[in-house]
Amino acid sequence: MIRAAPVLALLLALAQPALAETREEAAAAALAALQQSDARLLAVGWRLATGNAAYCSDARPAVGLLLQDMAGYAEPEAMRKAAGIAGPIAVQAVAPGSPADAAGLRANDEITAIDGTAVAALPAEEEDWRRLARLHDTIDSSLAADGLVGLTLPDRGEVTLEGVPACASRFEIIGGDGAAAEGRRVVIGRKFVGLSYPEDEFAAAIAHEFAHNLLRHRVWLDRHGRKWKNVRATEREADRMMPWLLANAGYEPAAALRFMRRWGPDHGGGLFRKRTHEGWDERAETIEAEIALVEAVRAPDGSADWSRHFVREVAD
Repeated sequence: MIRAAPVLALLLALAQPALAETREEAAAAALAALQQSDARLLAVGWRLATGNAAYCSDARPAVGLLLQDMAGYAEPEAMRKAAGIAGPIAVQAVAPGSPADAAGLRANDEITAIDGTAVAALPAEEEDWRRLARLHDTIDSSLAADGLVGLTLPDRGEVTLEGVPACASRFEIIGGDGAAAEGRRVVIGRKFVGLSYPEDEFAAAIAHEFAHNLLRHRVWLDRHGRKWKNVRATEREADRMMPWLLANAGYEPAAALRFMRRWGPDHGGGLFRKRTHEGWDERAETIEAEIALVEAVRAPDGSADWSRHFVREVAD
């Protein structure tokens, strides 16, 4: 046993490079998978947010950019190496056709400052999400002030982005397998089954959550109480809003119905049997009836003015 110890130590020493390489490869694969999901969500969210900007009461300039903070990961250094950056902040995803896209920003482009303020100046603990939220808030505030935001990249210097009108909401991937609206954000679990659906049906799922934000359902429920009948009313209203939002984003309104018919039968337990939600077949009927209303008022360019024609159920 005494003689075996040096041999074991030698084997472990020889194995370290391989183990390190495996960890780096795993980090790179994990980052790429997360970025792929974030990119898909952001692309759909951007279409919904900009396509419906004309009808949102709180539309504001946006640039179609999602950042990432290496401090948000369990192994920040490994993820920083996977991204190929020196600092903590980089681009996570860019919406196609957005100002960020037009400026040539791409995933893993390092960002060292926003409007001249160094991003690393904001402290962050490991697995801390708050710095990233503050950085996105900083971008939003700059855009709200004059429609412009300056991002500093190590190899390009400052790049100025000019925002375009979009309904106010962020779209982000988180852990888990669900989907939710948080008032200012639409969050989708990285294991959410809708990520594997055709784009227009995935967009329908996002439109449902987005509708909760646009219609300020959280505020309404806080004011009127989260009784099952109130929650059911907001869920029904979000279902009805789906085809309107899809139409203005350039998707077929009927994708909302296809989504429910695909999702419902396989996920008819749990959520859809709760008193807060109608059965999936009832929801499909509600959506189908709303699609007919959307089609009846669509303009020649395909747009559907829900600010005028959508009938609220839970408005104060």
